[in-house]
Amino acid sequence: MTVFVLDSSAVLRFIDREAGAVRVKEIFRSCARGQDEACISAVQWGEVAGKLRRRLGVSAQKRILQSITQLESSIISATADRAVRAAELKVDRKIAYADAFAIELAMDSHDHVLVTADYDFKAVADLAQIEFLPVK
Repeated sequence: MTVFVLDSSAVLRFIDREAGAVRVKEIFRSCARGQDEACISAVQWGEVAGKLRRRLGVSAQKRILQSITQLESSIISATADRAVRAAELKVDRKIAYADAFAIELAMDSHDHVLVTADYDFKAVADLAQIEFLPVK
């Protein structure tokens, strides 16, 4: 069973029906059938929430977030240990702090695959399995 770690760009591509949305939808369907699992870090989830609120306003943000949480995925808390590991990745690999939470989560196990449309993750591709969504 694969655990797909979604970052904010993957979720936003799904919401916006942009390049890669079909792949994210396939992941959610596979999870609904019990074949795979999907998760997102709470920090990346917060990025999704902030972008939706800025672009669409409060009511649309709440409606979309609620519909996404009903899909077969889980939001992984940013524990103290995860925060420290993410900070170390940020400093050592010079990536954004929110991105560090996503790669840190993908590093949990060899069956975790980070799904992203953010090609800045190329800098840490040696740390975990990463599936890059198509460029827009």
